Amino acid sequence: MENSETRADGEVDVSRLVVMSSRVRLARNLSGTAFPGWAKKADRQKSLESIKAVARELPEMKGALVRSMDEFTAIEKQLLVERHLISREHAAKTVGSGVVISESETISLMINEEDHLRMQALMPGLCLREVWAVIDRVDSELEEHLNYAYSPKLGYLTACPTNVGTGMRASAMLHLPALVLADQINQIVQAVNKLGLAVRGLYGEGTEASGNLFQVSNQTTLGERETDLIERLGKVILQIIEHEKNARQALMEKRPQMIYDQVGRAYGILGNACVQSSKEAMNLLSMLRLGLDLDLIQGLDRKRIDDMFLLTQPAHLQKHVQQKLTAEQRDVTRASLLRDMLKDIGRPKTMSFSSPESTDQGQQDRPNVS
Repeated sequence: MENSETRADGEVDVSRLVVMSSRVRLARNLSGTAFPGWAKKADRQKSLESIKAVARELPEMKGALVRSMDEFTAIEKQLLVERHLISREHAAKTVGSGVVISESETISLMINEEDHLRMQALMPGLCLREVWAVIDRVDSELEEHLNYAYSPKLGYLTACPTNVGTGMRASAMLHLPALVLADQINQIVQAVNKLGLAVRGLYGEGTEASGNLFQVSNQTTLGERETDLIERLGKVILQIIEHEKNARQALMEKRPQMIYDQVGRAYGILGNACVQSSKEAMNLLSMLRLGLDLDLIQGLDRKRIDDMFLLTQPAHLQKHVQQKLTAEQRDVTRASLLRDMLKDIGRPKTMSFSSPESTDQGQQDRPNVS
């Protein structure tokens, strides 16, 4: 495997292979002002301008993108959704809502989504404490100038009752192809749900886990301390990473033919297909990334394959060719882009089969998350 994923002791840092990104989001509202869902247009516009004025002066927001939602095209909004900088719900907003996004895209503020202010910090890899430190600092700076709706008994008041308290949602995006291939993912999801955490798809609530990508986040905030939530979530994520690691090892030991076949098929289709849907591309790229993690592919770095996950999304694809495309045109363009990005990559390793693989695979250990 790649040296960049190897620790000082020579062992592979599996967390860097599994965890795509970490995020902490905070929900805040202005005291004495109706929540966005109830506010009149003039009130939403007033709160938008007051929050933008404060946010653009933050040291972290030097050179930031500051815009109202009605100033974006539909493709530009979708681009921000695909980059996880705004929610799908916020993309539907127009006059009276807006965003402030740092130049590095580490920090994003959604103004007048469900709450007056939803701020987040997003960074690659498993770094929940680091992203919490970033957004906590931004929150404190904003609170010096904005009067938040706060109850000494309940904590921060939010539009959705499940966010009352800390108003925090901490999450990590995990790539879990082996748990899916080993039919263990449902057991993991059920175990995680019992611990008061949520497992969602690529774009959050109500979305599917395209490309074997899953968001794991806290569900409760009331009566909790932010640091405790971060700590508990981090421990569970480390357990999930261990289960994914064990599943990869077990599959390579007991069902190597299947792994080599999945990786080989992904390479063959991605490198030769003339029409490629977004969903199919994501799932095939997931297998290609697994092949890279298992040292079955040479000449491909992780950044390039992670870029492919993003560049093949509908809005990014249209930005790449600088024109609006129909769904059919996107599928053709996506296939062409993937062929071009993989043209200099050598074929994956293959197995030589001197004898049939034993059909007695043995019972795999049931995953246990606690």
